[in-house]
Parts: sequence; structure tokens; C-alpha cells
Amino acid sequence: MPIVPVTELTRFCERILTSAGVPPHKAEITAACLVASNLRGVDSHGIQLLPFYIDQLLAGEMDAQTDGCVVTETGSCLTFDGRNGIGQWVAEICCGHAVRIARQQGMAMVVARESNHFGAAAWWAQKMRAAGQIGIVMCNASPLVPPWQGKEGRTGTNPICMSVPGPWLLDMATTTVAAGKIFKAFLNGQPEIPAGWAFDSEGLPTTSTAEAYKGMLMPLGGYKGSGLAMMVEILSSVLSGGAMANEVGGIRFRGKTVRVSQMYMAIDVARFMPVEEFTARVTHLVQLMKSTPAAPGYDEVMVAGDPEWRMEAERRKNGIPIADGNWDALTKAAARAGAGELF
Repeated sequence: MPIVPVTELTRFCERILTSAGVPPHKAEITAACLVASNLRGVDSHGIQLLPFYIDQLLAGEMDAQTDGCVVTETGSCLTFDGRNGIGQWVAEICCGHAVRIARQQGMAMVVARESNHFGAAAWWAQKMRAAGQIGIVMCNASPLVPPWQGKEGRTGTNPICMSVPGPWLLDMATTTVAAGKIFKAFLNGQPEIPAGWAFDSEGLPTTSTAEAYKGMLMPLGGYKGSGLAMMVEILSSVLSGGAMANEVGGIRFRGKTVRVSQMYMAIDVARFMPVEEFTARVTHLVQLMKSTPAAPGYDEVMVAGDPEWRMEAERRKNGIPIADGNWDALTKAAARAGAGELF
């Protein structure tokens, strides 16, 4: 498979986006967000998504020019209408508002509607972390998940992410795995996936990649995952006035705008204690966890964020491997956009 240096891959993605009509400043943010996911080893949310974005843009299903608008701002609360803009650009604006308001008010909650896929939630939560704040990000997604005991998709993977000053970063779907892992397996001709990931189209558990691709994802922990997905819907789509559950479009719903909703919460740590003290306390808490003796079959105890930070260090040094199926899809997207070839 191709192994591409991070700088070259980022520039290539920017070129594809601008060739599809995306303004350069928005292309820069979008490409950086996607490549950052590949750097962290979260390939399901990286450049694998770019061909889907290009198809949306070329079909007129996403507006590259709009900046969206603030609907209301009252105290620490803000509602934003993305107006079907690029998801990463909507998120960039909303994070900026969240950081600003939290500095003024101590806390901020920004909800956005009529947006698009914004990559990995971790990228945005870390923007708040960089400002010395606790960042919490959630969003709804394409209806590929049945409610517990159901057999039709209603909610999405509906991720929950929390980033803090210190060595800990949680970014998780409310399904067993993210949908992108199924798509990656399908794109790369992987015949089977692990048990517990997906249902077929009839709501029966399956390990067939092809059946899973046509089917649905399993909620994390059964009814608990369904409950968490509903919580995310309420805090993002219900509260923002946006599209809910199966009103949302996505990668398997061509001809239908995505219409996702998002939630960004920022908490100003300095209102409670100096950021340095907070960071030290988080670090101590992490060390308490890691001091636990490893269970049989494991070499160490890791906490949320560890695998991704290690992978990022490796890939920054050695380049980002792109699976053949993903590379083929990317180069075809470049051709559709008129961007030419990387090499």
C-alpha cells in the first residue's frame, strides 16, 4: 500500500477540495482535520471520507461557499445554522464561539444544525483543550443503527468526545465500532469483520462485510448504547432544532442532504483552579490507572488517547499508510474533481 508523508497527503487533499470548488481556507481546515485522523490511526475518519465529500460537492448536495450564521446567542448559549456548509468549517466556527464564550462566561454550549460530516470529534475537542478548557463534542449521524430490540436504522453512531488539559482524550462512538470501520473493510475487500460489530439488513448479527455494509451497526452494550445515542440526539439535534434520527442523510443516502447536528461544550478550567494544577491532577489520575498490574494477555494498562498518540508519533516519522482500496477511491475522486495525480 502507498505510504505518504503527512505534508504531501495534506496538500493533495487540499488540491482535490479546491478543484471541487472549496475556498482555499476551508480546504486547508478540512484536509488538516482528515489527515490528522489518519495520523492518529483512526483511518475510518481520515482521507477515506474525502471521496464522499467530493461526490456531495460535485452533486450540489453540500454548499462550499456558505459560512452559516448565528441564530441566537444568550449568555453562555449559542445556536448556529450551518446552512448545509462544509462540516469542518461549521465546526471551526462553532469551536471559536465556544472558546470565546467560555472565556467570558466560564462555560459555553454551542449547538449547530444543518451541518455536514466534520471528521473525527477529537479534532474539535482538542481545539478547546488547546485553549486551556475542557472540550466536549457530540453529533448525530446517518441512521445506520437500530434502537435496542429494533430492526431498522434510526440513530447514528452518535459519537461522544471529551478532551482535557492533560494526557487523556476520549473519543468513542455509541456503537461497538464506527461506521467507517465497516466502510474501510468493504472498500478494501475484507470478507469478514469481527462478531459483535454489525447486523445484516434483517437485524440479525453478521460477520460478513458485504452484509454489514448493507445492514446496520450494533449499539454499544445493547440498550446502554441506544440510551447514549438518544442523549446525543437530544443535546445536538433536538436542542438545535435540526434534523433528528432518520431525517439525517449520509454516505448511503445519496441525493439527500446530510443535515447533521452538533454540540460543542467548553469549560474554562481556570474558573476552578490554575490550568497547571488541573493538568497535574489529571496526570496523577492517569498514573493511578496505569499503575494497575496488567491482566493476563496484556503488557500494560493504557488509558483513552494512548494508542492514538503513539500512532501519531510513528506516522509523523514514517508516513501514513493508505490501504489500496482507499487510495484507489481517493485518486478517482481527484480525477472527478480535476485535481490531477499526487505523483
